Amino acid sequence: MPREIRITPSILNADRENLSSEISRIAIDSDFIHLDVMDNIFVPNFTFDFDSAKSIIQSSPVPIDSHLMVADADEVAIAYAQAGSASVTFHVEAVRDIRMTARGIRAAGARASLALKPASAIGDFEEYLNEIDMVLIMTVEPGFGGQAFMEDMLPKVRETRKIIGDRPIWLQVDGGISLETIERAADAGADTFVAGSAVFRADDPAAMIRELRASIH
Repeated sequence: MPREIRITPSILNADRENLSSEISRIAIDSDFIHLDVMDNIFVPNFTFDFDSAKSIIQSSPVPIDSHLMVADADEVAIAYAQAGSASVTFHVEAVRDIRMTARGIRAAGARASLALKPASAIGDFEEYLNEIDMVLIMTVEPGFGGQAFMEDMLPKVRETRKIIGDRPIWLQVDGGISLETIERAADAGADTFVAGSAVFRADDPAAMIRELRASIH
């Protein structure tokens, strides 16, 4: 059976002064909105504080996947779930207790997602897969939009797909996703795709989302 494909545009490269209209432009064609939250500690960049993110989450017509690139994510992750995120993604490198954090997110009504930076091995975290709803494999080093897709992450995507097996866990890739790279990521086993620059730097962001989706056979 073909896997369901999801396109989740990142607003990291959207016009920050007009986020409501930017999200509205792509609302019909998006499965989720990817909200990149950076604290200038875990990664060398800052995007949104909690209050700003909460406002986006609660006003968005599209479900939000909050991708937390923040230090000490255990308590913060649960707060994002309580704020209304449909999905909360936290990094294995930024939490003390993966199992407790995932359970807290789910208890608050959100999907729990485990993110891995390029250097982190999925095999080290296989024991936690029954606690989560999605695995995010970063195909760039987190921190900045517009980076080139890391081809050497494709074997890691394949390995993750194999480990997931028939469990109902989504496999997301984030970083450098475009018309040139999305099919290779899909062939490796990904089914959920974060696209930022490719969408918001296009003349017609909504049409680009449709093109990305159609490019996966």
